[in-house]
Amino acid sequence: MAGELMRAEIAEQPQTLARLLDEGLPEIREVAAQIRGLRPHTVLLAARGTSDHAALFAKYLLEVRLGLPVGLASPSTVTVYGGRPRYDGVLAVAVSQSGVSPDLVDWLRASGSAGACTVAVTNGRGSELQRVAQLHVDVRAGAERAVAATKTFTGELLALDLLVDALAGGDGSAAGSLPRLVAQTLELEPTLAALAVRYRFAERLVAIGRGLAYPVAREAALKLMETSYLVAHAFSGADLMHGPLAMLEPGYPVLAVAPPGAGAEALAPVLSRLAEIGADLLVLGGEGPDDGPVLRVGLPECREEHGVVVAAVAAQLLALHVARVKGLDPDAPRGLRKVTQTR
Repeated sequence: MAGELMRAEIAEQPQTLARLLDEGLPEIREVAAQIRGLRPHTVLLAARGTSDHAALFAKYLLEVRLGLPVGLASPSTVTVYGGRPRYDGVLAVAVSQSGVSPDLVDWLRASGSAGACTVAVTNGRGSELQRVAQLHVDVRAGAERAVAATKTFTGELLALDLLVDALAGGDGSAAGSLPRLVAQTLELEPTLAALAVRYRFAERLVAIGRGLAYPVAREAALKLMETSYLVAHAFSGADLMHGPLAMLEPGYPVLAVAPPGAGAEALAPVLSRLAEIGADLLVLGGEGPDDGPVLRVGLPECREEHGVVVAAVAAQLLALHVARVKGLDPDAPRGLRKVTQTR
């Protein structure tokens, strides 16, 4: 059946996350200890595609837990425009599943030369990105064969959560239940497959979230674009109200990522407004199966930063089955390769 590679790798996630917790946590604690000793005053994150969404998740965590100013870097300032940064006291983190994208490699190398403490977060060892970094975190998701990233994304989310937790003095124990929660989420596949039918003829969709869930809304939109060819736009719920709301009309498909927490509370007024408009609204998270005009898929309850990982898995399953009901093969999206190299 179409999408069997993607489906198999979605199903591996309880095991890959457990492996990261069991084998990777000591390494992450050591990396965090070295970073703490340098006392960086600013953090810059660089990534592409799916990894960019994981980096945005880390941005929220770093700002909330550590109170540091955090920015998403533009590698092209170095690789295209020849900029020469001054990064004394900066922590520069590059996130990449493959670790081979030339622009990220060149940016991280330039950051180190400019005085930054450099960290590579990759899936596996031996990549060029790891070689130019001073410190390395291995996501330990194993070889990923499907073109649409799944287990590497959730692995990046957990690795970055554990790194920030360690920087804040935590021991990582709060994430111990995540593999079990993801396994429970996989049991929702029949529900999500049934919901996918509503998008059989959809050509466009808006995905929204607030706070920690916003990066996962962006990732959900990307998954639908690359596997089902939908024109999928992702917005923070706040940004949606500042203009893009005007394009929505009754029946317009909206996917909201809203696991319980401060982000979901901030998104609630937006969901009410969308219900008033009559948007075709599906919410991943909160009470299920529905709340008046709002259709919800209830997810296992946990801390917000882990709830977004759970919601990411649900979004992956939804994207897989939307592609299938459209008669497409998410393992062979047109025009895409597993590894994309940009400069």
